[in-house]
Amino acid sequence: MVTRKLVTAATLLGLGAITAWAQQMVPGQHPVGSRSQQVTVQVLAINDLHGNLEPPVGRDGMVGKTPAGGAEYLATHLKMAEAEEPNSIVVGAGDLMGASPLISALFDEEPAIEAINAMGLKVTSIGNHEMDHGITELKRRLKTAHYQYLAANVLENGTPVFPATSIQTVGGVKIGFIGETLEGSAAVISASAIRGDQFLEESQVANEAALQLEKAGVHAIVLLIHQGGAQHGQADAMDRDSCANFSGEIQGIVERLSPAIQLVISGHTHEYYNCRIAGHTVTSAGAYGRLFTRVKLTVDRRTDRILTVAAANEIVTRDVPRDPAQTAILEKYKPRAEEVANRTVGSIAGEISRKQNAAGESAMGDVIADAQLTSVAAKENGGAELAFMNTGGIRAELPATGPGEVSFGELYAVQPFGNQITVLTMTGEDIRQLLEEQFRSDGSSIMLQVSEGFNYQYRLHAAPGEHVVPGSIKLRGKVLGAKDRVRVEANGFMVAGAEGMTAFKSGTDKVIGTRDVDALVAYFKTHSPVEAPKLNRIVRLD
Repeated sequence: MVTRKLVTAATLLGLGAITAWAQQMVPGQHPVGSRSQQVTVQVLAINDLHGNLEPPVGRDGMVGKTPAGGAEYLATHLKMAEAEEPNSIVVGAGDLMGASPLISALFDEEPAIEAINAMGLKVTSIGNHEMDHGITELKRRLKTAHYQYLAANVLENGTPVFPATSIQTVGGVKIGFIGETLEGSAAVISASAIRGDQFLEESQVANEAALQLEKAGVHAIVLLIHQGGAQHGQADAMDRDSCANFSGEIQGIVERLSPAIQLVISGHTHEYYNCRIAGHTVTSAGAYGRLFTRVKLTVDRRTDRILTVAAANEIVTRDVPRDPAQTAILEKYKPRAEEVANRTVGSIAGEISRKQNAAGESAMGDVIADAQLTSVAAKENGGAELAFMNTGGIRAELPATGPGEVSFGELYAVQPFGNQITVLTMTGEDIRQLLEEQFRSDGSSIMLQVSEGFNYQYRLHAAPGEHVVPGSIKLRGKVLGAKDRVRVEANGFMVAGAEGMTAFKSGTDKVIGTRDVDALVAYFKTHSPVEAPKLNRIVRLD
């Protein structure tokens, strides 16, 4: 069961206070005796930073109407919070680096690691993007890290890749941290990077780890997990400490957790929320360093058990002094990165947003699909007639600022993975099955972006395999027949069957093209000023 922590209705919902700091009494635990027998431990949590050392731009740099984010400001906010409560620890819930802007990615994430070191992070769960280049490469990069990665449910050839737990002493009491990533990591990481890796079901592994911690005498237990959910509804009902109409993979996981795990710091979905689920406090601080989560635990010194939990997500505003250590890191790497990033490659006529409309289509997705199709449309390059782009691979948008010039760094931020473009032959029936694979059994969908000249209609609320309207799939205005053969472009990540798109595996006669970001750069060089396309390629009927 999810308890919705709407701040304005906290008392009515029985949460005990009309503030974000609604204190949660741990079931079965009662504060007894003098306050000297209790200690307050402050857990400061970040997630999904993705190497965003500079303040993110556009919608990615806002929380509501407040500009937010940037490592210089995040570090200051964390240090201010630590100054208020000496018994503090900084932790993470994965994807602190990976899919990063050029300033970090260009140097194999060294800038992000230095920045995270300087923030005083102690322990974090592993995230899927930290494994983008494989576990061996991740361990090489982490040689300079001062913090510990945890991965209780990740095995490589049957051997744990990182420790499952970490015991940290804070304020004289022991806190046990368990770290995990999503069981479905294999669907969102390139197959070549994780060959031989195994990702186990989260709740069972977490419960076993909690049992082992308790056997070691540690009873204050926190789960750091790179898996999450999202609020749904009107924007004004979904503030950073709400749990409005909450759903997602994390809900089922938490409902199966042992009562010994009282606090769950989550991530992955880039959403912010503050929930009570089946007796557990569950939080996430969005993404890109725009927020951090402040959790205050009251712990019984005698029993090492958590008595109360109070959590709040706080905005990383930019009205505080910049942290000098972070400034020094930026000044060290920024000039070298700018030599590459600031090269102008084209222009835009106005904003190109990655925000999806009701049908799941976005302007940024359309432009990327068009760019990738253009790069391999010539017969000698693969002869592609149609292109698909996964929404999860679109990491930024192009806001309408200044003269409209677009730099290489901005396009790299949009597509930072360096996936290889692939062309293959698929039948009309293969394509229909691919479109049906967008719709999941839980009622959700993962919409593919499509190139110009391809259209179809669908109903979200339909029986499995019957979402796409018969006869609506058209290529250049012609209905696509089941036996028609089409040259299709998609990136190598998708062709490998990622995100459950297994229909690509039926493709034949593969041709490998350039990198996705190179195709986007080439498109901007020849099509500028690029305009945001009309969002009419995909039509939802319900």
